[in-house]
Amino acid sequence: MAANAKSVARALAAGGRDVDRSLLLGGLLVALSALAWSTLWLWNASPYGRYLEHGGWGDTGALAALCRAVPQGDIVVPAVLHAGSWVLMIAAMMLPTTFPVLAIFRRITKGRPDAGRLTALVVTGFFAAWFVFGLAAHAGDVLLHLMASRSPTLPDYGWAIGAAVLAGAGLFQFSALKYRCLEQCHTPFAFVASRWHGRSPLREAWRLGVDHGVFCVGCCWALMLLMFVVGTGSLGWMLVLAAVMAAEKNLPWGRRLRTPLGVGLVAWAGAIAIAHL
Repeated sequence: MAANAKSVARALAAGGRDVDRSLLLGGLLVALSALAWSTLWLWNASPYGRYLEHGGWGDTGALAALCRAVPQGDIVVPAVLHAGSWVLMIAAMMLPTTFPVLAIFRRITKGRPDAGRLTALVVTGFFAAWFVFGLAAHAGDVLLHLMASRSPTLPDYGWAIGAAVLAGAGLFQFSALKYRCLEQCHTPFAFVASRWHGRSPLREAWRLGVDHGVFCVGCCWALMLLMFVVGTGSLGWMLVLAAVMAAEKNLPWGRRLRTPLGVGLVAWAGAIAIAHL
């Protein structure tokens, strides 16, 4: 590990003047994120915006013919639409936060003919981790809707589920797990050096991306679940949460958000409970 860290450090020192490439990478990430935001905005404004809100899965409408044509279409088509919206949400909200890791990785692999492919593998691995979490979140949401459709009283207590999610996200702000994961995000050099050796480049690049995604999920999953409370199609709330998660992951003072954010979310949950009880 120490020897590999030294080799990575030498590679970084050799590429210390490679500012243009870093600016290009940063600009590309910003452009991709902006494209994702624009697509989400257009989707939200379209007649299919309800699919961002997880509503109308079984409704007859413009996609009814497609649902009938595809085997198990009433399950497959909504799942694919949700998966697409989730990927766009992650691209919009989380892709810019990968810049520190990607910038270091690009600098230490810039002399390789396969540098672009390796960087793409890192990004793909990052999205794969979030995609798996998105599928799990979608399955939980579908299960709740199924339970609500079969229970005459559960819909009356939907506020309790929202309050529980808010309170859980607030309490998670004080958990040791969150800050063990954030520590990996705050030390991108050590993170890359411990995983990149160059002996199995494709496998190591993929693992680097997946591990980065797993730690990103570990520190941000509770905040991402808030989208199911405030509305998965709400671009305003997406911007707020994206700014908070980016600050926590990448800014030196991000840790200071721990107490006010945690207390605020728990207080919000309490206010909802008091209003309904």
